[in-house]
Parts: sequence; C-alpha cells; structure tokens
Amino acid sequence: MNYTLIAVILLVTTHRSLTQKNPHWWSDRNTIVHLFEWKWSDIADECERFLQHKGYAGVQVSPPNEHLVLPEHPWWDRYQPISYELTSRSGNESEFASMVRRCNSVGVRIYVDAVINHMSGGTQQQQGSAGNTGNPANLAYPAVPYSSWDFHERCSIEGGDYQHDAGRVRNCYLVGLSDLNQGKDYVRKKILTFLNRLVDLGVAGFRVDAAKHMWPADLQYIYSNLKNLNTQFGFRKDSKPFIYQEVIDSGGEAVSKYEYNGLGAVTEFKHSNEISRVFKGNDKLTYLSGWGERWGFLPSSDAFIFVDNHDNQRTSNILTYKDPQRYKMAIAFMLAYPYGVTRVMSSFAFNHNDQGPPLDGYGNIVSPTINADDTCGGGWVCEHRWRQIYNMVVFKNVVRETGVNNWWSNGDQQIAFCRGNKGFIAFTNWNSLNQQLQTCLPEGVYCDVISGNVGSNGRCTGKTVHVRVDGTALVTIDFNGEDRVLAIHVKSREILSSKL
Repeated sequence: MNYTLIAVILLVTTHRSLTQKNPHWWSDRNTIVHLFEWKWSDIADECERFLQHKGYAGVQVSPPNEHLVLPEHPWWDRYQPISYELTSRSGNESEFASMVRRCNSVGVRIYVDAVINHMSGGTQQQQGSAGNTGNPANLAYPAVPYSSWDFHERCSIEGGDYQHDAGRVRNCYLVGLSDLNQGKDYVRKKILTFLNRLVDLGVAGFRVDAAKHMWPADLQYIYSNLKNLNTQFGFRKDSKPFIYQEVIDSGGEAVSKYEYNGLGAVTEFKHSNEISRVFKGNDKLTYLSGWGERWGFLPSSDAFIFVDNHDNQRTSNILTYKDPQRYKMAIAFMLAYPYGVTRVMSSFAFNHNDQGPPLDGYGNIVSPTINADDTCGGGWVCEHRWRQIYNMVVFKNVVRETGVNNWWSNGDQQIAFCRGNKGFIAFTNWNSLNQQLQTCLPEGVYCDVISGNVGSNGRCTGKTVHVRVDGTALVTIDFNGEDRVLAIHVKSREILSSKL
C-alpha cells in the first residue's frame, strides 16, 4: 500500500475543507443575516443603508434560480427549481449582479441558498418564474435540460428511513421532489455551471440545501470543482467559496452530520433545539457554561448556528419572533458566547406555515417599509433591525478573539460572564437580578446596549452601568422589564466618562 500517496490525499482533502470553512468576512465583522425572500434591489439598499453600519458580515439570500410558481405563492416555491436561469421572484440576473457588487463594496458578503438536490415535485406540467416549464411527472426540465436519465429511480423517503436507511434518504424522493442523481457526470456539470456562474458574479459561498439527501462523495466532487472566488470583489487569490451544508441531525439518525463536516461547515440544528429549550425555561441557564461540543454539538469551527431558520421557525418547539423576549435572550447568548459561525434570521410575518412573503395584487414581493426607529413594516419583521439584536452583533465584533472568563451563576437561572477585558453580559430567566459582579472592564460609565445605544452626544439612551476601578459593578435586571439581558463592552462607554 502506498502510504505516502494516502497521506498526500488526506492532506489535500483537509486543506480544501479548511478553505471552504472560511466565510471571507471583513476582519471586523462576523455575523450573517438571512434576509429571507427579500428582493435583490432591497438587499442592496439594506447593505448600504444599514448592514454595513451595524457590523453585519454577510447576507444569506433566497435561492436565485428559476423556481415553481403556484397561485398561492407559498415560501417553498423557491425550493422547487424549474431551471438554473437566474430569474426568481427576488429579481433577474442583472439585479442579482448589482446587489452582489453593491454589498461587496461595503464589506457585506453574499451567500446563496443553493438547491441542487432536486427539481420541482408534482404530477402536472408547471410554470417557472422565468417562463420556462417543468414536468415532474415525466422528469422533463427542458430549460436545463434534464430528462429522466438524470434522476434517481422513483421511491419515497418514509419516516423510518431517517433512522435506519441512509441509502433511501439519499436516493429516494424528499416529499415528492424529483431527486437528481449527483453521481452522474452530466448532472454534476450542470450544477457546477450554475454554481460557478454565481461565483463569477461575486458571491462568497453557498448554503447547500438538503445536503443530507446527497452522498458526501458526490458533494466533495462538486465542491472540489468550484471556481476560486472572484478577486474583483476583494477576495484573496485562490480563495474557495464558503460552504455550509444543511444536515438535520439531532442524534440517532442513519445520516450523521459528522459525514459532512470534513467537506465544509454544517448547520447545527441541535444548537437551535437546545438553545430554544433552555431559554423557554426547560433547563437551567447555569448549565450553559459548557456550551458547545459538550452538548453534543459539532466542533466550533465546523458549526453553522442559529436560533431559528426559515424551516424550523414554523414548528412549535423553536423560539421565534413570536416570543420576542425569550427570543432576544437566546440571540444575545448565541452572539455573546464564542461558538460557531452565527446567523441571524430576518423574517416576514406569517399566520400559517405555507405563507409566503408580502406580495402586491400582481404577486410581486413588496419592499419593507423602514420606520423612524429603524424597525420594519409592510408585513416584514426584520429581527436584524431590532436594537437588542443589532447591538449584540456589534458586541460580538468587539469581543472577537477573546474567550469566556469570570463566569458567574446563582446556580439556577441567572448567569453572567466576561469576554476577555472587552465585554460583559448578564441574563436572568427567573426573578430580578441585583448583584455586584466582575465586568472585567476599565473604570467608567457604560451604556447597556440591550436597553439603548450610545447617543450622538456620547450619552446613553438606555440604562447605565457604573464600573468601579476594580472592574466590579452593580448589575440590575428587572425580570418584569422589557428585556432580561444586560450587555456592555469597551465601545459602549459614555464619552464623558472617559474624561473622568
């Protein structure tokens, strides 16, 4: 056996996976926002008017390719491809290219939600968003083109398959969607042409939808043949696209997340489940001191994390904007604790699980309205514009490259900790907090960035925290107040206090 050759192959594979775990952020930013179902022109505006100023590192955008169009316009239309033409209800290719260019120019990277596991499902001929047709009954998608030769044989994934049969999970049809055979060279080439076109246009990477339903070896081939990122958009030479793969694995399944984290980052759904459970009060905050791998999560460098996403926010056990107080606490902890690549959800309001984005009478997406207090309207929730969330994005940027220290707990539902000597945060999930605590910050008066901002005059618009010369402060949180979190950092110090 040629052990030298094997070592070289392992080295090359490891190097490639590490490069595809680099999100290519600007150095002072490190959180992505999912602007779910936004139009390309609105995302470009948001990059310039808001995201760059609040320290967001990137945007995950909805699938940009042609998709199924149903009269009800459900959100999942976007996840049923008709072709790889870049025309969707978010806009056309020129509008997409303009968005990518404008966002990159202000340091906000674009990550595409790539649907490459399947095409549309159903039994009748269908119309796409670019005017092309698809016929899942005959497995005919002439605008690609795909024919019956390019798909797995018809079979349906049954509930028990997820626990017992990895082959059926990867080869059978997910909820009736026409399942592509990525093991075929022709299919791979069509997928690569699609993805590489997006790389040419300046995207920084891809969320790979339904990755657990594709064979890791097939995905490795596709990832390995992606182009390097386009240096015209400020990417370093020989940079590979950032890859994060949707693999839902809460344990005990036939397909494991650990089969994919050698290829790129993986969506850690267990993080979403557990953080929601804890902040709903079903576990003690004190146990969060071991957050991360000890909870059965992926290693930090492999984990792509969130509190909710566009799929699971429609389930009953996940915290969402509909429970804002607890949701903001969970987001704050996620952004304060040094684990994983973080993504914030930005939703539209929905009353039933299939509901799509706000539309006009002609079926066109309606732009968000921007209110005087920076929140959104027009049917959009815009969690990324909530003060408690965007200020924690800044907190995370400020405390980067520090660890957790001076952890404090009352042994139950109250915790606090420092991030090096750059930040401090405290939580209560039961009863008011009134405690002398070590903040690890220099002496001064600090603005609590949860309850307010540092105003244009350098003074706090919300609560203040007076840090003594020894770094301690009286930390108070009213359990019955708007928020059960308090956070301060070195850049939230009142300007006047620096002159004391």
